[in-house]
Order: sequence, then C-alpha cells, then structure tokens
Amino acid sequence: MLDDVFRRFGPLVLALSLIGLAAGCKDKKIKYPACGGDKDCKDGERCINKHCQQCGTDADCPDGRECQDGACVARAECKVDTDCADGQICKDGACTACVADAECGTGGRCDAGACVRPTACKIDTDCQDDEDCVDGLCQKPWKAGGDGGGGACSLPTVYFAFDDSTVPPEQRDGLDAAGQCIGTFTAPIQVTGHTDASGTDEYNIALSERRGQAVADYLARLGVDPARLRVVPKGETEHTGHGDEKERPVELEKR
Repeated sequence: MLDDVFRRFGPLVLALSLIGLAAGCKDKKIKYPACGGDKDCKDGERCINKHCQQCGTDADCPDGRECQDGACVARAECKVDTDCADGQICKDGACTACVADAECGTGGRCDAGACVRPTACKIDTDCQDDEDCVDGLCQKPWKAGGDGGGGACSLPTVYFAFDDSTVPPEQRDGLDAAGQCIGTFTAPIQVTGHTDASGTDEYNIALSERRGQAVADYLARLGVDPARLRVVPKGETEHTGHGDEKERPVELEKR
C-alpha cells in the first residue's frame, strides 16, 4: 500500500521540496562587501574578484586619480626622481628641492637645492676631460675627499716655509695618502708651485719650480710614475690674498 502512495504522490512531494529549496536560496543574500556582481555593491563601486571596491586599476578612476588598495586617490606628482624636473627629487610623492648630497644618488651632489647628477658612462672617454668613469658614472673621485683607497680621495695642497723648498714633515701624511690616491686613476697630475711676493720674479719662479719638483720627487719615491707628474712654476703670479703663508703652496691637480 505504501508503494502505491509513493508512486502516486512521490513526484509531487519532490517537486514541492525543490521549489522550497530554490526559494530559500533566492532569499539568501551575499553579505557586503562580498559580491556576485556590480549590483551587490554601493554606488561608485564595482565587483572585482568578488569584492566591492572603487577600482581594480588606474583606468577605473577619473582623471587625476589613481587606484591604490582598491580606492581611487589623488594621483601622486611623482614616483621616482626622473618624474620630476631637472635637479628635483621625488619625496613622499611630490617633486621638491634637495637638502643633502645623499638625496641625489650615487655620485650626485646637492647644489643650492638642485641635484647635480653624474653622466652614465662605460669608459673614461665617455666623460669630460677632468672626470673618470667610476661604476658606470662620470665622476671626479679626486675632488670628493676620502681615504686614498679605491674609492673617492683628495689631492692635497702642500704649504712650504719661507724661502724653503723642503717638504715639511707635517705635510707628508697628506702626500702619502695622495700617492695611494693617484694609483686609482691614470690621468697625469699637474704639480703647480707658488711663492709669496718676497724676492725678484726670476728668483721666485726658480723657487716655485724647486718646490714643485720636491713634491714630484716625493710622490715618485712613493711609486708614482714620474712621467705622470708635470711641474709648473708660477712664482708669485697667482696670489690667494690670504697672507704669505698661504702664498707658498704647491697644488696637485688631475689633468
């Protein structure tokens, strides 16, 4: 008898069950911010990866705004320094003036609020005559000051006693460092001697040459190739105006 009942009413019961199940599913809503389509989101939002948000890419945002973490925000003025005008740096999304050399990158320097950056290079001939190609950038390592090793270093000015052409003992540490520094590049070095205004022009030219030669000889004893050292006597022709002691230097300069 049960079999007869099931055969007569079974299909009807199954149909009613399916209708009830469908109705229950239809009534079940997706909880915001989850979504199945844009209709589940608020005005101005889109359903992206089943999540309501303003944008997925910058193209979803109006002009002047960009997409960050699903929201349209004001577009940053810059992201990297190259987005800014020459000499400016990109800081916190805005182009601004520099305040320190470190902000200007490798080999750069901050000059009156503007970054002066080195030129890219492969060999020394890609650079200016007074520059070397160091780590892919045209630089003047001898101008930067340093320890005389393989990086940046400085060439000292040697000051002499009155009417004397002997390298003073207190000046020798600087020349020792310069000897190491000069070994880091191949350009010639000009050794320029000076004197104060005492004595005749002829005497002062000869004295400035002896001073220059004394420095060149000292560097040669340190292992610097004498062929790279060019002594130029100036005598008293180029005054600094800082007093006699400062008028008696020998200057080293990469050429």
